[in-house]
Amino acid sequence: MKFGIVARRDKEEALKLAYRVYDFLKVSGYEVVVDSETYENFPHFKMEDVAPLEKFDVDFIIAIGGDGTILRIEHKTKKDIPILSINMGTLGFLTEVEPSETFFAINRILEGDYYIDERIKLRAYINGENKVPDALNEVAILTGVPGKIIHLRYYIDGGLADDVRADGLVVSTPTGSTGYAMSAGGPFVDPRLDTIIIVPLLPLPRTSVPMIIPGNSTVDIRLVTDREIVMAIDGQYYEYLPPDVEIRIKKSPRKTKFVRFTKEIYPKYTMRIKERH
Repeated sequence: MKFGIVARRDKEEALKLAYRVYDFLKVSGYEVVVDSETYENFPHFKMEDVAPLEKFDVDFIIAIGGDGTILRIEHKTKKDIPILSINMGTLGFLTEVEPSETFFAINRILEGDYYIDERIKLRAYINGENKVPDALNEVAILTGVPGKIIHLRYYIDGGLADDVRADGLVVSTPTGSTGYAMSAGGPFVDPRLDTIIIVPLLPLPRTSVPMIIPGNSTVDIRLVTDREIVMAIDGQYYEYLPPDVEIRIKKSPRKTKFVRFTKEIYPKYTMRIKERH
């Protein structure tokens, strides 16, 4: 069994815990690979065990951080590797265990006492080409000029669905429904559902409403405004695009895989939503 370790880079407690996990697994006789960015911020791992995320070929990744750490892994790894997520973030909607439970959780993996929770992702095509990372949370189309709205139309499976004048449009997975989509007025969607959520961002006039559509739908976006826009993937990756661009968003063939120890969704999500507010 081979493990990868990735830690939040700006938090010393996360980096120190990553080293403790690394040492535990090495002493226990397992192969371990450490993310090169983790090493750069805590250069105490053996160099022969360090590799960039793009080259990770392991059975499990232990992510010590918050949702941002998980999104970094998802954007850079080439394979769908199960992630055990240890919460060193703020709310940690995607995380599974707290730092005090780390070694208990690792032992459960070693004993085979876990299950894999698979989440859908979205893939964006720009003028027919896929050149941006898949989104675990959302693809957001935003105005490129602060204070200026954009006028766009979006189509679902070829049919015009809405004509929107707004600050942007958020196209989200159920996993991302607790993120940007909810901040924009969208609903919480159970992450076990195979759906896509579309939420206009501060629409004017208030005639555009959030929509939930089948997960196998295709969403095409066309700009009416002659203005540059920004495509944001999970708040981690940004692409500036001209107004004549053609954008298509659909479910990715890839999935995110999380190591879980319980199949309960509630009250974890609902309580964390209340904490955020």
